[in-house]
Amino acid sequence: MSTGPDSALTAHLPDRVADAIRAGTHADCFAVLGAHVLDGQRWILAFDPGAVAMSARIGDTSVELASVSGGGGLFAGIAPNDGPYILHGTGPDGAVWDMEDPYRFAPILGEIDEYLIGEGTHHALWRVLGAHVRDHQGVRGTHFALWAPNARRVAVVGDFNGWDARRHVLRPRGATGVWEIFLPGIGEGAAYKFAILGPDGAALPLKADPVGFGSQHPPENASVVRDIAGYGWHDGGWMAERAAAHVRTAPISIYEVHLGSWRRKAQNRRIRYKEAAEELVAYATEMGFTHLELLPISEYPFDGSWGYQPVGLYAPTVRHGPPHEFRDLVDAAHQAGLGVILDWVPGHFPTDAHGLARFDGTALYEHADPKEGFHRDWNTLIFNYGRREVKNYLIANALYWLEEYHLDGLRVDAVASMLYRDYSRDPGQWVPNKDGGNENYEAIDFLRAMNVAAYGAHPGIMTVAEESTSFPKVSAPVHDGGLGFGFKWNMGWMNDTLRYMAEDPVNRKYHHDKVTFGLHYAFSENFVLPISHDEVVHGKGSMYTRMPGDHATKLSNLRAYYGFMWGHPGKKLLFMGQEFGQQTEWNHDAEIGWHHLDDPGHKGLQRLVRDLNTFYRATPAMHVKDADGDGFEWLIGGDADQSVIAWVRRGDAADKPVVMLTNFTPVERPGYRIGLPHAGGWREALNTDAALYGGGNRGNMGRIAAEAAPSHGQPASAGVYLPPLSTLFLIPDD
Repeated sequence: MSTGPDSALTAHLPDRVADAIRAGTHADCFAVLGAHVLDGQRWILAFDPGAVAMSARIGDTSVELASVSGGGGLFAGIAPNDGPYILHGTGPDGAVWDMEDPYRFAPILGEIDEYLIGEGTHHALWRVLGAHVRDHQGVRGTHFALWAPNARRVAVVGDFNGWDARRHVLRPRGATGVWEIFLPGIGEGAAYKFAILGPDGAALPLKADPVGFGSQHPPENASVVRDIAGYGWHDGGWMAERAAAHVRTAPISIYEVHLGSWRRKAQNRRIRYKEAAEELVAYATEMGFTHLELLPISEYPFDGSWGYQPVGLYAPTVRHGPPHEFRDLVDAAHQAGLGVILDWVPGHFPTDAHGLARFDGTALYEHADPKEGFHRDWNTLIFNYGRREVKNYLIANALYWLEEYHLDGLRVDAVASMLYRDYSRDPGQWVPNKDGGNENYEAIDFLRAMNVAAYGAHPGIMTVAEESTSFPKVSAPVHDGGLGFGFKWNMGWMNDTLRYMAEDPVNRKYHHDKVTFGLHYAFSENFVLPISHDEVVHGKGSMYTRMPGDHATKLSNLRAYYGFMWGHPGKKLLFMGQEFGQQTEWNHDAEIGWHHLDDPGHKGLQRLVRDLNTFYRATPAMHVKDADGDGFEWLIGGDADQSVIAWVRRGDAADKPVVMLTNFTPVERPGYRIGLPHAGGWREALNTDAALYGGGNRGNMGRIAAEAAPSHGQPASAGVYLPPLSTLFLIPDD
């Protein structure tokens, strides 16, 4: 048997292997291509289907590589030494080019990374998977890494290789299911996807990077290499002190924003992150809000989903600019004293072919059984929270936004759909848990683990659950049996009170419980009172159109309602446009109705919201015990016939109490007797019927005098003039 150079090469590169490389089906090209020692000699094996001739330059020496194993772009030759080399190719038209051989580079992922990925505990997953611009073995390029455990072969494709899956096949990393490759010369802005052969060898649709930091502009959907390192933050002061802004005793008033429709520029262009860093931040600050909450900005293919069907969970949508410009927005908000909360969607993902669906030819991120893995309401797929790598992927994503973009919190979307296996399913269309019940134990464990990880790594942040059921202890600590969220949206309060406000005032006395019932459970969780985007879409109209009456009456109702909302225990959230009473239903394709501010009534409502925020933030009794029953006392809860409610809000012992009264009818009520915590002068701190808000300027001339006449369980009382459709706030005189 011959043992010469040719036989060594033949043994290393048999015909079946050569055929597989040329066909793009070989699973591990690194085992064949690149530099290898065969029978004591160093060989260079290269593949370029566009070349008819190839040589390798090693220092000052050039080595001709011969076409081997039937040609077709395969070349091999013996190298004179073990130094790095450059390939020099010649095309059939005589064109020549130099290139680094990606198959000559050593792997980058380390054993610890592999171990943590396999264990499902790599909480910095984005630092090892995805596309990273870096130096490797003295060469600048991009390292690509992907989790696809059931794939037969993975290649990265893009403009840089003619979208040819034969050219850059990733190296498999064994039992972890991770694949990687370093591509020299590839950098910022390169578009790419992964070409995957499923376990049966069939080619899948090209896939975007699940951990990609950027994407093309829709409708194009390739991932884009983004170098997210090296941003110069200027928010050190905010980051050091922000924890105080996120505790349950802090004033929290949130302005919820869809960036695509807050403002539009010439030719209906969307606002850029850098523009929002100036305009949106200035506006929210002027309006007295404490936080911005952004509808999902993780990359999504369909504008009409508003971001709630994300494909690129690690990529800020390019609709408004690249990642560093999103950081500009967050940085500017922090410098202005505004927190930034991201609406985060770990509950489901769309079925788009380039996304996570059957990512490696199997139900990898989702459940295989549609009774567990398909969401019928939204035609989306449900994450398999019981799979450790999927749980890791999502927890790492939460930490990514908090770490890389300095976000102050995550509002977690559709938590109820995650908690229950039978959510929106008919009998027989869902799979019970191991105990026969409907709780999704795996999702519950994921949510707890996410909150523990988020608060553990970034103690100053807040997480908020959009949870629409009475699931217990959503905002209780995990160690106390809770889900570990900081706050929960109070959906029951929102639904009840909006139904009440939609009633003609003459009928409100029959529905009085809708504005009082929420106080029975107001302190069972750390609540946020949400008037969100969901209340002004899908034919619901706007807050303005949901109010009864003519134009002036609608605005009076809104002023009274917002006063009631700001006086009610719980943090506040208002969707953009509702602060000035936008008349039309929200349209994600156009900016909100700023033209309404030409109307004095709408301008007055906007000023009211600003003053409510200012009063709420400056007055401890209005926020210190938002989630503590000791800070609330009913004065009048049962006057259904006159549709009047009143209560006392208290802070700490040294804080002045605040008395709130709301008249939900268009009937003025002079001399309305109300109990007060003590005798003496009380100042009308805010009156929603004031002329500067567009009201009739009726009230108590700014002040009332309480006498030592007990009433409503209080030692003092006074006769108060209640304007029609109004809310008053009374505070002791200095």
